[in-house]
Amino acid sequence: MTFDHPAVTVIGLGSMGSALATALLDRGHPTTVWNRTAHRAEALAARGARPAADPGEAVTASPLIVACVLDYEALHGVLEPVGGSLEGRTLVNLTSGSPEQARETAAWARSFGAGYLDGAVMTTPPGVGRPEMMFLYSGSPEVFDVHRPTLAALGDPLHLGADPGLASLYDAALLGLMWSALTGWLHGTALVGAEKTEATAFTPFAVRWLTTVAGFMTAYAPQVDAGLYPGDDATVDVQIAAVDHLVHAAAARGVDNALPELLKHIMERARAAGHGSDSYASVIEVMRNPGGGR
Repeated sequence: MTFDHPAVTVIGLGSMGSALATALLDRGHPTTVWNRTAHRAEALAARGARPAADPGEAVTASPLIVACVLDYEALHGVLEPVGGSLEGRTLVNLTSGSPEQARETAAWARSFGAGYLDGAVMTTPPGVGRPEMMFLYSGSPEVFDVHRPTLAALGDPLHLGADPGLASLYDAALLGLMWSALTGWLHGTALVGAEKTEATAFTPFAVRWLTTVAGFMTAYAPQVDAGLYPGDDATVDVQIAAVDHLVHAAAARGVDNALPELLKHIMERARAAGHGSDSYASVIEVMRNPGGGR
């Protein structure tokens, strides 16, 4: 294999780390790899990666180090003993964690004279390397600009801002959106499935409906920012009446009602807080003030 791009080191070769290293190799980056369990590097070595004997060798092999390990404790356990070798290099941390951990690790990296970006991978391993997949980064804009062409080998690199904690925060928020949407789809699938409709028949309608829902989100975003919720489309009161239909339909078919009951409870709290005639976007106010409107 011919390499004609900047060298990169990948630390951590689980399913995601291996996918990251593979994408870099496929796009012509000389790639050094290290994993605590050495045999995980074998398949990558067969593709042209260079296995490092230890973390120190891995760090010094490249100006850019991409880490994807179990957690921040594992990250520090691997890199703390060789922290001095990070000077003048950049650490891109794709390990999942909290915004607070990201900020602490950014300060730790700076103490060794290293550049730092915290990141979030918004796909599963099979999606790594596809240009439409989002990779979120936060930290120094200057560091991001230098390494953006290399990071583009992994997916679409999106910089959120100088605060190193932003990528982790967006990651948590977007995962919450994913779980909510998937759970809603599964509940709907169970509901129609109670009358013998297959998931494959229902899902095209669900996907098309989500496009409409995305339009609601775009329309509601300025209302949320302004804190003003004109009820000129469908008010919270109207939504409560509609969710009752869902509750009754699910109960009649023996489908678990925990999700629609939760949604109804949140809407009722918004109404109790004075938002009954406002748009559905006003529900955010009871999320921002969980102790109010009960």
